[in-house]
Amino acid sequence: MSPLATPPRTFTVTRADLVRYAGASEDFNPIHYSDRVATAMGLPGVIAHGMLTMALAARAVGDWAGGPDRVLSFTVRFTSPVLVPDDDEGVEVVVEGEAGEPAEDGTVPVAVTATCGGEVVLGRARAVVRP
Repeated sequence: MSPLATPPRTFTVTRADLVRYAGASEDFNPIHYSDRVATAMGLPGVIAHGMLTMALAARAVGDWAGGPDRVLSFTVRFTSPVLVPDDDEGVEVVVEGEAGEPAEDGTVPVAVTATCGGEVVLGRARAVVRP
């Protein structure tokens, strides 16, 4: 990995993905599957689990670095929710990164950007990888 931009990685998130993630994580908050509850809570509709969005970004970083075992740290701030429509198309989350200069120990910092519909959904996303 060199100090260059990483190739963009696009993930499609559907309501079916939210159901599977809820089962795996045991996060059954109805804002992740019920439009009625989500809008009653002031949201525009059903939103993806924040940790699912973070996991997609971490997956992209691991792939860029050569495997998930090469990701030494990964931190984010959740800035905007990923609104998931009730259709079969879902919504796209695009993850990009910019690798910085390698440190003396060989690790490489990566500034990560995750967007959905052109809006940043993960802020201050930073990873440290060992390529």
